[in-house]
Amino acid sequence: MDYFNQETDRLVLRKLTLDDIPSWMEFFHGNEFLHFVGIKPDQPHLEAATGWISRQLERYEESGLGMLAIVEKESGQLVGLSGIIPREVDDQVFYEIAYSFKPKVWGKGYATEAARKLKDFGFDSGLSDQFISIIDLENHPSQAVARKNGMEILRKTNYMDMEVFIFAVSK
Repeated sequence: MDYFNQETDRLVLRKLTLDDIPSWMEFFHGNEFLHFVGIKPDQPHLEAATGWISRQLERYEESGLGMLAIVEKESGQLVGLSGIIPREVDDQVFYEIAYSFKPKVWGKGYATEAARKLKDFGFDSGLSDQFISIIDLENHPSQAVARKNGMEILRKTNYMDMEVFIFAVSK
């Protein structure tokens, strides 16, 4: 199994590269949910996209995991990022299934499709018997994705100065 080379019916999940920065800048245009991922709306888009993708490249080196480019097969366009990220929450280490998609593709089910694929990969590869998603209390669309991925609320906590739900699913 290759974490960096996966597919679903409609999507390709692949390693990010610095060449993805210009396309990922679209994520920040007109996105009213940036505060849910800890991004300030006034941060320059190039700076935000560069930082986000550079952090994933570091994660690849550190853990062999991180957010992947989610490419729509039909168009070949980068439509989002999703991946498995090691996280420390309340002094406990978890693997988070995280997802962020460009506003223009919201409502197409891509986040659910990618999240399910990553959950299956995580269980099938033996990475963990439990996965979480860390979601702001007010981020109802992401909560819906977590539920569609078989997750339930494990608890409420504070993470990165935000009140969040920890959704979890176990094998």
